[in-house]
Amino acid sequence: MAQLVKVVVDSGIATITLDSPANRNALSQRLLSDLHSALDTAEQASARVVVLTHTAPVFCAGADLKERAGGTVDSTSYVRVIERLGTTAAPVIAAVDGPVRAGGLGVMAACDLVVVNEAITFALTEVRIGVAPAIVSAPLLQRCNWSKLAAPFLTGEVFDARRALEMGLVTHVTHDVAATVDELSRNILLGAPNAVATAKVLLRRAHTMAELQALSESLFTSDEGREGMAAFAEKRSPRWAT
Repeated sequence: MAQLVKVVVDSGIATITLDSPANRNALSQRLLSDLHSALDTAEQASARVVVLTHTAPVFCAGADLKERAGGTVDSTSYVRVIERLGTTAAPVIAAVDGPVRAGGLGVMAACDLVVVNEAITFALTEVRIGVAPAIVSAPLLQRCNWSKLAAPFLTGEVFDARRALEMGLVTHVTHDVAATVDELSRNILLGAPNAVATAKVLLRRAHTMAELQALSESLFTSDEGREGMAAFAEKRSPRWAT
């Protein structure tokens, strides 16, 4: 049986592709299982960057409604995907070149950086089919103020990429998603692996000042910190251990 999610690891970058265009990359149990396997592959390869992209024309249409109507309502795998995108050590970049609906916004919002084509649209359509954007509210409210989400949540209205940027839902709006993702990936690879992973944790979890002081001091005395400062002093590129 063909995989619904493909993964390729090259030069420290794991490219994960949602590849179920027949149902608009809907979040079926099979696709979610394959996505977990792809994340396993990226982690086992110690990828420095994960790019989550898709086969055209749609990034993700949300839940597989045919599957749900047939009685499959266990969301455990979906919840775990959202959690893993946020906790895997490598920064995750969503490369979005097609529309995103409902639960697909949860997957997209769980990524660290979200690069979208300026022409695409979004919608939280749950209320129009008799449910509510429950699980997706967690990653969305981590990115956006609730008042920015009120109209999309309550009406199911379609909104565009510029509004998504203003809301804080996406980080980059561009006419060339691939080029923007390539530039971001290259810049991430310039950083020290542990330092980048630590920076991701700092963005996602609150720390006390005592914790931050201890963390900062440990980083300055780490192998990466010493190499980075030596490279700066010697006017050369740092040599990071991977």
